Amino acid sequence: MPEPIVFYDIPRKANVPSDKAWSPNTWKTRYSLNIKGLPYRTVWVEYPDIEALYKKLGVDAPSTGPTGAPYYCLPLIYDPNTKVHVSDSAAIARYLDKTYPDNPTLIPKETDALHAAFQRAFAAVFNMPKGSISWLMIPETYVRLNPASQGYFRRTREEWFGVAIEELAPRGSEKRQKHWEAVKAAFHEVAGWLQADGHEKLFFLGGETICYADVAIAAWVVWIRVTFGEDSAEWRDVLSWDEGRWGKLTEAFRRYELVDEGSPLEL
Repeated sequence: MPEPIVFYDIPRKANVPSDKAWSPNTWKTRYSLNIKGLPYRTVWVEYPDIEALYKKLGVDAPSTGPTGAPYYCLPLIYDPNTKVHVSDSAAIARYLDKTYPDNPTLIPKETDALHAAFQRAFAAVFNMPKGSISWLMIPETYVRLNPASQGYFRRTREEWFGVAIEELAPRGSEKRQKHWEAVKAAFHEVAGWLQADGHEKLFFLGGETICYADVAIAAWVVWIRVTFGEDSAEWRDVLSWDEGRWGKLTEAFRRYELVDEGSPLEL
């Protein structure tokens, strides 16, 4: 049995550990670890500490932000079995497949190019990072973060979008409804990809096998579900889209939603 992988994630306000996880990007890695059945432990990192964590570990920023500056973001893992740090959820999935080939495969070798194309197409259809889903979810995410993260989150998102968080998608506004309809249309387009060959299928590669593309989709769905709540009007609406596809996907992924208690980061 390998030593537990260290998984760095961002917490939110929660009464129990299972409610702490919310970020779609880190959910991709949590799902990946759970699907592969690898032991891991979560280290919870508040937003202002992410850059300091990377610098302490000697790891380069994984990307650039909307302003062009280095962007230090999670997920990030440390594998004590290989003494390797890996950031970016897709890179982590590829690393886990290569390092632990005897566990379930996330990106089958013959689908690597297909997965790369999927990542680009998925980001494009949701117009990330400034698409409608961000306009909707950023205000909802902000109020659920711990106070230690709220200041950083507000400052950076308001720099990116050029408006106060409260103005992104005010409840009851026409702007909010417009963004919600755009999110619905984006998910509908993704649903179309999954039945482009004329056959209805739940998972990207067909059959009963979950792959990383399914993980990426499920991570955005879980962001909506855990943020608004399962009893919310928003989640009930999502369940009605595309003949219930997203509810079926949710049920298929519930067994991979283990969230350990973890521990706070100590710099």
